[in-house]
Amino acid sequence: MAKDHDLFFVCSLIELISRTQKRKCSEVVQELGAECLRRVYRYADVLHCEPIAKIADELIEEAQILPGEYDNISRCRFLIPTYWDIGEVYARLIQDVCGEKDKIQTLMEVYASWLSDDIQNFNSDLYFQPRDYLRECWREQRIL
Repeated sequence: MAKDHDLFFVCSLIELISRTQKRKCSEVVQELGAECLRRVYRYADVLHCEPIAKIADELIEEAQILPGEYDNISRCRFLIPTYWDIGEVYARLIQDVCGEKDKIQTLMEVYASWLSDDIQNFNSDLYFQPRDYLRECWREQRIL
């Protein structure tokens, strides 16, 4: 159960870095890489004691994540979900589809998927659908 909170922290951190640097979450995950993501996941119980923005800034510098032009926030016509809200969506999806697989590998697959692009469209209602609906979309490889 504790690692579920750690996964939530990692996913929220990815979302915050994405917004800060105006990069797609999939790009942030790719630039951070598996080794860094594993380290953050392993030590999330300690890292969460620091302000998340501080951890994000440190990772941006460490991974040299340059600013981009992706901006799904300014295009949002409705209430903007927080990075915690979106972190929770991703963490639950990863937990639900992971099974016996490695969580970080599953995280990387989810963020690189077609479903991630749809979740990031905050003008749709996909990001606040029930977790079992998102799991079934993942399994069927399409929006149901």
